[in-house]
Amino acid sequence: MSGAPSESNPAKMLKSMLVAGAAAVTAFAAFAAAPAILAERAEAQRIVAPAVAPPGGAPGSFADLIQRVSPAVVSISVRQKANAERRTDLENLPPGLEEFMRRFPERGPARQPTALGSGFIIAENGTIVTNHHVVEDAEEIDIRMSDGRELKAELVGTDPGTDLAVLRIKGGGRFPYVTLDRTPGIRVGDWVVAVGNPFGLDGTATAGIISAKGRRDYGNSSYVDFIQIDAPINRGNSGGPAFDLKGNVIGVNSAIFSPTGGNVGIGFAIPSDTAARIVDQLIATGRVTRGWLGVQVQPVDREIAASIGLRDAKGAIVGSVTPGSPAATAGLQQGDVILTFNGAAITDSRDLTQRVGEAQVGRDARVEFQREGQRRTVNVRLGERPSERQLLASLQNPGGPDAAPGASGATTMNALGFSVRAITADDRRRLGLQGVEGGVVIAGIADNSTAAERVGIGEVIVSTGADRKPVRSAEDLNAAIEAAQAQNRPVLLQVQGRNGPPRFVAMEPKRG
Repeated sequence: MSGAPSESNPAKMLKSMLVAGAAAVTAFAAFAAAPAILAERAEAQRIVAPAVAPPGGAPGSFADLIQRVSPAVVSISVRQKANAERRTDLENLPPGLEEFMRRFPERGPARQPTALGSGFIIAENGTIVTNHHVVEDAEEIDIRMSDGRELKAELVGTDPGTDLAVLRIKGGGRFPYVTLDRTPGIRVGDWVVAVGNPFGLDGTATAGIISAKGRRDYGNSSYVDFIQIDAPINRGNSGGPAFDLKGNVIGVNSAIFSPTGGNVGIGFAIPSDTAARIVDQLIATGRVTRGWLGVQVQPVDREIAASIGLRDAKGAIVGSVTPGSPAATAGLQQGDVILTFNGAAITDSRDLTQRVGEAQVGRDARVEFQREGQRRTVNVRLGERPSERQLLASLQNPGGPDAAPGASGATTMNALGFSVRAITADDRRRLGLQGVEGGVVIAGIADNSTAAERVGIGEVIVSTGADRKPVRSAEDLNAAIEAAQAQNRPVLLQVQGRNGPPRFVAMEPKRG
């Protein structure tokens, strides 16, 4: 037969074996190279992977949480007493800072009920937490539940100092409630959910994050370090709850920062641990008692610290001592710098106010202070802090016209940047200084000087130095300025204006 010769069976077997061997070698080489390839791929992925992993705790929806807690959130309406003050301005707050529900909308002459804000039930018996300013001067209080029921409530107690109030639904019954977290472990960046009734829109829920904690640079309360939240809240959310993702109340919504009155992303809530302490007292006694020293204090800034020989700008300097107060009985004086209270270091005047307020009335407190460069310690038996109205009345000085007196007889500008003149009987009446000897009146202030930022025309320089050396003439003041220049330190002045107690101001005199 003609054609290509055929391979014998042994030849075929050998060829197959050679092909299989080559494939095995190739497969083994690929297997051996696999770890290196995988390592290269992993390295490439590591390089391009984001530095921060996406959040793992972000909920897909807040619906279950809101459905669970909303039945305990209520809308509050009040009818005010006929003689209640109409408060339509915000002159006591910093520019742009508005409290929730400043009697919004305006009340008419008939004093019809006006929806003022929100609240939340914290006990099965219908105990409600809200803001003091929501129910202030209320004659009748109406509650509207999330299911539409309208009920009457009575005031249990209120605390203007923290802007908190407690109500109780009349008639008894069993009600849904939520829990105040007494030990909130919140962090900046945690989720927060607010439920309330903004602008009368019942059952509104919003969500955001905690954007700051321990806000002391807000409002006029000395007893609250606020939580700042960015969950949208508006007028009508006042007194409503701020929840964590577990459904615990971690804050009581209190105010917003807004130039328009609407939400711009900055809200403030009273922390739940602070609220719980106040609520407990209000439920037990209907009022809140706070410790009282009986001093007016101000922070110690760097200039004041340098002028009296303090290394750090910490503590609270005493501007005045109320006669007959615990501080007066214990011997504290104007110009003393309080450094510790019951062993705790005092950072500033607000810190002292909070610590004294939380201390038990009738107990001795250990106060460490500096006087004339020497550290001293005294035990003070704390009294009960008077009401805010009583304290305000005690600070009001008798006075005549508000206009500053003329500059007749004024000296030339001193090294601090102002001129002075002798004090007159009219000045004493105007400032309520009948019991103060000496003093010189600020008659003029140099433009663009430090004095222009710290003192005012018509105020009186009462004393100088940590030892409060009286100033009876312009010569006394100039001598103190020259002594400070020689020692290369600021001058400490005690200044009396028309409103409030004397205050301390430290200023650096010009050289040469």
